[in-house]
Amino acid sequence: MGGLFQKLNRSKIFRDLNEQEFSWVLYDVGNSAYTMLACSLIPIWFKNIAIGTNPGQISGDNATAYYSLAISITTIIVALLGPVIGTLADHKDRRKALFNTVVACGVILCIVNGFVNAWLWFLIIFVLTRIFYTSANMIYDSMLNDVTTEERADQVSSYGYAWGYIGSCIPFLVALIAYVMGPDMLGKISESLSKIIGFGVTALWWAFVTLPLLKNYKQKNFVDAKVVTVASVFKKIFGTFGNIFKKDKKVLFFLIAFFLYIDGVGTIIDNCINIGTDLGLPTVGQVVFLLATQVVAWVGSLVFAKLSKKYDTVRLILVCIFGYFCVCLYALTLKTLLHFGILAFGVGCFQGSIQSLSRSYFAKIIPAENSSEYFGIYDIFSKGASFLGSALIAAVKLAGGTINVAVASMAIFFALGFVFLLIADKQPAIR
Repeated sequence: MGGLFQKLNRSKIFRDLNEQEFSWVLYDVGNSAYTMLACSLIPIWFKNIAIGTNPGQISGDNATAYYSLAISITTIIVALLGPVIGTLADHKDRRKALFNTVVACGVILCIVNGFVNAWLWFLIIFVLTRIFYTSANMIYDSMLNDVTTEERADQVSSYGYAWGYIGSCIPFLVALIAYVMGPDMLGKISESLSKIIGFGVTALWWAFVTLPLLKNYKQKNFVDAKVVTVASVFKKIFGTFGNIFKKDKKVLFFLIAFFLYIDGVGTIIDNCINIGTDLGLPTVGQVVFLLATQVVAWVGSLVFAKLSKKYDTVRLILVCIFGYFCVCLYALTLKTLLHFGILAFGVGCFQGSIQSLSRSYFAKIIPAENSSEYFGIYDIFSKGASFLGSALIAAVKLAGGTINVAVASMAIFFALGFVFLLIADKQPAIR
């Protein structure tokens, strides 16, 4: 198994990455598979279990409400836990141990989720899995300062998103085939069995490609504290927030900019199916274009990884923000499936790049020894994304506006994000 990963690392594709960088990139390939599943099949499986007239089942409206509530609860819990877990992970020899623990819990719960057929327990285990999954991602992001140099951070971060987009398609296609074709063409696979296959193959893929990082990662930046107490952890967190607001204006203005433009990104991703549905477009065509977006995002991330060697990170993020601004305005012309495909292509060009470059830029402007704590704060702004955008879309729709106007109105988030990023770039760096 180790030989397989070594051969892959020496291949032409990954030859310019050292062992730790390659191991770090591979984890993005693994965890992205769960993101893909959570955005597509998990809501379908939940509703198939929950909706009905049998004892214990609920209506369709209640199922949608409970699922949305579960997502909200997860977001709140992760936002509260993120800085705490991050602060603990910053201490010497803690980051790897905590990462291993949350990944193991996430993988195990993902497998268990496939065997649960009671909707309430399905939802509870789903929430727990997402909590461990998101916590692992937060610690993983903070590892960037340990596995590479500041000069290579943009390239390595972009590689993570790029190969994550392609890698996520492999287990997802297995799960999709089992779900769609199983009942008719694969020996009458039941929906219950297809659910087990979907969760199982995703969890095993997630665990398998994480092995190199578990083996090779070494924490280089840390806080060397002899005694760690609950009081000291919260004192450190409040101190960091105070430092950001009072002194570190570069981080403060970047987080404001990030919240605004990533809110727009998240809203478009979350509402892509709603856009097509409101326009009356065929569902199959939408899914095909959305899968194609993964490939476009892969190429786009690799292109920006190359550009990051020559151009300033902020300049590249500004290009991505402007690209999304244009995508929002293009939404005013949406009518046909072809228009939807062009919109999806535009989103794919910048989707991975704006996220990966934001991650690497943040890593470069924060104290390396406190990176997990800072990424816990970063995660709050990231997980809050799409809140304002979704509210804006709802307001426009309730006021009688079209989905075209609703999406176009989100251009304001990208315009404001553009301005605040320019302000952040002019601030002196404390690090």
